[in-house]
Amino acid sequence: MGVWWVFFICNIILPLIFILGGWFLKKYYPKKINSAVGYRTKRAMKNEDTWKFANEYCGKLWIKMGLIMIPVTILIQIPYYKSTEDVLSTLCIVINTIQIILLLCSLIPVENALKKTFDENGNRK
Repeated sequence: MGVWWVFFICNIILPLIFILGGWFLKKYYPKKINSAVGYRTKRAMKNEDTWKFANEYCGKLWIKMGLIMIPVTILIQIPYYKSTEDVLSTLCIVINTIQIILLLCSLIPVENALKKTFDENGNRK
């Protein structure tokens, strides 16, 4: 297997984890609020309703993000097919860093949706 393919697989792993993790959050989030697994922010952990909403919303968001990231990652990496290992490793670091930043940024829309849907005590508006 060529070096390009190794880096390609490395770059596709995170979007696949987004999709898989999103699917699990959406369908199989922990039914009991806990501090170990699930979408765990102060607002999400107010009550069972906020917990369910946050996990399902985040799951849907991660699936969408993963599905968008796969073709974008492929399109970005294709022009580098004949590149050196140094160039490919730098590209891999850049792509993975952007993907991780997107993962962290996914907190913003989830928290905004929680804020729009629930009051400060976790009651639906």
